[in-house]
Amino acid sequence: MKIAVCLKRVPDTETRIKIGADGRSIDEDGVKFILNPYDEYAVEQALQLKDSAGTGEVTAISLGSSASQETIRTALAMGVDRGILLETDALPLDPVPIGKALAAELGSGDYDLIFFGKVAIDDYSHAVGTIVSELLGIPSVSAVGRLEIADGKGTAEREIEGGVEVVEFSLPAVLTAEKGLNEPRYPALRGIMMAKKKPLEIKPVELEEGGLSVVELSVPPARPAGRIVGEGADAVPALVEALRTEAKVI
Repeated sequence: MKIAVCLKRVPDTETRIKIGADGRSIDEDGVKFILNPYDEYAVEQALQLKDSAGTGEVTAISLGSSASQETIRTALAMGVDRGILLETDALPLDPVPIGKALAAELGSGDYDLIFFGKVAIDDYSHAVGTIVSELLGIPSVSAVGRLEIADGKGTAEREIEGGVEVVEFSLPAVLTAEKGLNEPRYPALRGIMMAKKKPLEIKPVELEEGGLSVVELSVPPARPAGRIVGEGADAVPALVEALRTEAKVI
């Protein structure tokens, strides 16, 4: 089985983000970047499918600056066989040119499955995987929480409001991984050492400008300080009055 996993380099959720001098980007000084957490589920599922098949190859593909090599090396340390970096100076906000660049690379790979994380935690667009599947003309299933592959077909489960949707599809296909699909493995020391020797191909790409742009970034407004309206049962009337007249939630 031949599988591709598309990865994104994103800021760590615990890092402190500052807005850059241009007001439209973040200041990357001192910011820790990681493999997008949802992409970890995609990598793990690809590796499990390869292990179950007993043969095959898993390729990690990332679109971004040269710093994204570190992100690919993380996947290689987890067990991915090889990596491809589609190198570009900056990623546009618009997911369409990103999807086009990835589809151009993936279309020549003859992959049985193409995995994405459900969403990247820096922009939350949810769109790139679906765009790639449309451009390649193959089925897609988003937010997969359970997956079975057998005899050139797949069955996926995804949570919907009030229940679980079961989707059957044929291969090749594009799938986006939801949290809980599996438990991603941690790279072992041996895997980290082996990752340094695994092939990582760098391909410069030119992206279209796209139709979306960042106008301005701003931090959320500071929350007003709280106050104690009283203690015990005697505080209930004052609390209700504050919720009605000040917070206006009742």
